[in-house]
Amino acid sequence: MNVIDLTQTIHYNMHIFESDPKPLTIPWAKMDTHGYESELIFMSSHTGTHIDAPYHFSQNGKRINEIPVETFVTDALLLRLNKHTKEHIMKDDIVNLDRKTRIDKGKAVILSTGWEEHSNRNDYLIGNPGLSKEAAEYLIAKKVSIVGIDSANIDHPDADDFGAHKVLLQKGVLIVENLCNLKKIKQTRFKLIVLPLKIEGATGSPVRAVALL
Repeated sequence: MNVIDLTQTIHYNMHIFESDPKPLTIPWAKMDTHGYESELIFMSSHTGTHIDAPYHFSQNGKRINEIPVETFVTDALLLRLNKHTKEHIMKDDIVNLDRKTRIDKGKAVILSTGWEEHSNRNDYLIGNPGLSKEAAEYLIAKKVSIVGIDSANIDHPDADDFGAHKVLLQKGVLIVENLCNLKKIKQTRFKLIVLPLKIEGATGSPVRAVALL
C-alpha cells in the first residue's frame, strides 16, 4: 500500500485569511523544569488542511463531533481540472469529467486544479480558482459525501455570498480545503482519510488527510 500525505504543514508563516489568527505553538512544559516537553496550540479550527462541518454555514447542520467517524474514511474520485488564477470551475467542467469517470453516490470528489503549486504566492488566498454555485448544485445532485480542493477556499474569491459553501454544507456535504500533493496521485480512484479532531460544537477542524493507493 502506498500512502500519500495530502496535508499542509501548519506553521506561523503560512497563508492565513485576515479574519483568522496566525497559528502559534507556544512552549509550555520544559524538560529541565518539568521533566518533559509540551506546547500550547492556538489557531482557528479552519487552519491549513481542514474540514468544514455543516454547522459552519448552517445553524441546523451537524457540528464536527456529531458526524459519524466512518464518513471521514471513504472512496474518492480525483477530478483533474487544471484551472488558473481566478478561473471558475463550472458545471460543464464537472459534467464532462463525470461522463468519463462516473461520480459515485456517497463518495468523495477531490478537485485538483493545480492551485496547490502556488501556496507560496502572495495571491494564494485571493487568486484561487473557485467552484461555481451551479457546479456545487450538480455535485449535490450526484449525492457525494465530501468535496475537497487544493486551495484555501472552495468558493471563487469574488463570491461574497459563499455560494458553493452554502450549497454543499446546507445539504450536509463536507468540504475539505488546502489539500496538497494531489499530483502524486497517479490514479483516478483511491481511499481517502480525512480525520478531524473531535471538538465539541466546532464548525470544523484541521485534518491529517492521506490517500491510500
